[in-house]
Amino acid sequence: MQHQPRSAGRLSQNSDTEDTDHIVRLLAPRLAYFAGVARTEHVTRAAQELQVPQSTLSRALVRLERDLGVDLFARHGRTVSLTPAGRTFLGSVERALAEVGRAAESVRADADPAAGKVAFGFLHTMGSETVPGLIRAFRADHPRVRFSLVQNYGEAMIERLRAGELDLCLTSPVPDAPDLVARRLDEQRLRLVVPDDHRLAGRKRVRLAEAADEAFVTLEPGYGLRRITDALCAEAGFRPRIAFEGEEAETLRGLVAAGLGVALLPPPAVARPGVVELNVTGQRAVREIGVAWLDGHPDTAPVAAFKRFLLSRRGQLLPR
Repeated sequence: MQHQPRSAGRLSQNSDTEDTDHIVRLLAPRLAYFAGVARTEHVTRAAQELQVPQSTLSRALVRLERDLGVDLFARHGRTVSLTPAGRTFLGSVERALAEVGRAAESVRADADPAAGKVAFGFLHTMGSETVPGLIRAFRADHPRVRFSLVQNYGEAMIERLRAGELDLCLTSPVPDAPDLVARRLDEQRLRLVVPDDHRLAGRKRVRLAEAADEAFVTLEPGYGLRRITDALCAEAGFRPRIAFEGEEAETLRGLVAAGLGVALLPPPAVARPGVVELNVTGQRAVREIGVAWLDGHPDTAPVAAFKRFLLSRRGQLLPR
């Protein structure tokens, strides 16, 4: 049988995106049937291997050729052979089916209760001590669960939650949005960090208003801690004069140690030389830490287990 274009094809022969999407929807269920017949070159044997009625398989092949507008097989009694168009199509179909198989294997592995994966986001300030401790404690009972870890600021993690790139995130402030579920887990006291030769360095505690004339080093706008700093300073009756903005708390501590300003920061994992950390009195200088996830998003078994674990750590999330 010679290869001839089929004039009665159901799809127009153009490259419009709409036609491409339409043909993919039509062809996807038939690709495995086509590959099975191409492999055996016999409809009856292929139907037996695929465990479908021969009539179903034959109709699927006819519709596939009609939708493409080309002959994929030459018929020889009960056997078939690929046309040149069929051989070209088979190479792409086999690659597509192999990719689907790999994707299916990957998502099944990620959802495995014992050895699946959790995509977990958290704030930079929780990366050196809090998160490693949490994962170590969780893996005592779930030793094979894998983690994809993302450090970022709060708004960026929320965007990644909404994009389906994260399962859970630890963030601050605790978000309040209709498409998210968020639970408060703990809070951190914020301290005024000053250089060790600063006029306030000999104190143990300070009212934030006493730093009204100081230059501040802060995180960039968009970071939760920056919003908290601005709000606490406003509550204390002043607007902070920003000298430097950064992306990471320990960098800010280095700037403070260099005498370039003061900062409101959570406690460090390890004491930093060159700075003194003062308790803030007269107002509630804290940041709340919570866990958030996308509302209505189904959890795999490992994600559900880690979520339960995090919720069980309410009030015990952070080192004391």
